[in-house]
Amino acid sequence: MILVTGAAGKTGRAIIQALASKAVSVRAFVRRSEQISALTELGVKDVIVGDMAEAAIYRTATQGVTALYHICPNMRPDEVALGQIAMMAAQEAGVERFVYHSVLHPHTEKMPHHWHKFRTDELLFESGLNFTILQPAAYMQNVLAGWSALTEQGIYGVPYPVTTRLGLVDLADVAEVAAKVLTEAGHTGAIYELAGPDVLSQTEVAEILAEQLGRPVEAQQIPLAEWEAKAKTTGLDGYQLETLLKMFCYYEAYDFWGNANVLGWLLGRPPNTFRDFVARVKR
Repeated sequence: MILVTGAAGKTGRAIIQALASKAVSVRAFVRRSEQISALTELGVKDVIVGDMAEAAIYRTATQGVTALYHICPNMRPDEVALGQIAMMAAQEAGVERFVYHSVLHPHTEKMPHHWHKFRTDELLFESGLNFTILQPAAYMQNVLAGWSALTEQGIYGVPYPVTTRLGLVDLADVAEVAAKVLTEAGHTGAIYELAGPDVLSQTEVAEILAEQLGRPVEAQQIPLAEWEAKAKTTGLDGYQLETLLKMFCYYEAYDFWGNANVLGWLLGRPPNTFRDFVARVKR
């Protein structure tokens, strides 16, 4: 059995679907009981509900599992501590394989949520566990958050300059790789960067969206103050807002992208392009 933590998020659900295609038994670890039904629809039959900050619950979750995929909730200031709890539970339960969902370029102190993953990586090196670390880029799926504005108004809004270049990766590709390293031998001790094949400005992203949707789409920069005011209404806390604002400033200054060779090698095929992704989701 494989344990997937943070299972109710889009990453966890995608990985569970990829594991289901391999007929693998999955235990899901979620925060709230109302999240169970969505996972049972994906074929999960064993769900643990609780806060992964509680070591006793994490120990219960790891009983009888052979592999663990650790996803920390987004932008948690205690990510390092949560990682340590997960590692201790895996050690005690004799988990044979520990896969950590990190991030592309974690050694970037200017983005706090990246830096916390870097420090968690360090603990994993010292844990004695058989580990694999996946470092995905930002997801192509992130554009879906503004899908109604895209399809109804032809506006693709981003909180950084439209000249900013990003190398987005398809979450479906990331999930396929996650299922592979969780179920196949030969990945112990590996750190895999998972970056998409396109490095696109936001104007180029809008051009592909326009081409695929068959309507004009314009990339527009959203002022940070405007973005922050709207984000506050969604329930993000102060730390999360501050972290995201720092990330947007980093993107503006340095762009954010990687090399897709490793992803292609792991998939055994060319990774999905942004054009491939839009063609798939527009249907």
